[in-house]
Amino acid sequence: MKSSTQDKAEGKWHKVKGKIKQVAGKAVGNRDLEAEGKAENVDGKVQEKIGEVKDVVGK
Repeated sequence: MKSSTQDKAEGKWHKVKGKIKQVAGKAVGNRDLEAEGKAENVDGKVQEKIGEVKDVVGK
C-alpha cells in the first residue's frame, strides 16, 4: 500500500474513532473522553491531509 493511501486510510479511521469517543463522552457527561475524541478527530484530519499532500508531491 502506498504511503499516501495508508495515511489517508489511517486518518479516516482516527476521525471515526474520535467522533465515537466524542459522542460517547458527551452522552455520559465525561468531558475527558469528549476532549480525547475531539483531539483524535483533529489528528485524523491532519493525517488525511498529509496523505493528500503526498499524492500531490508524488511520494
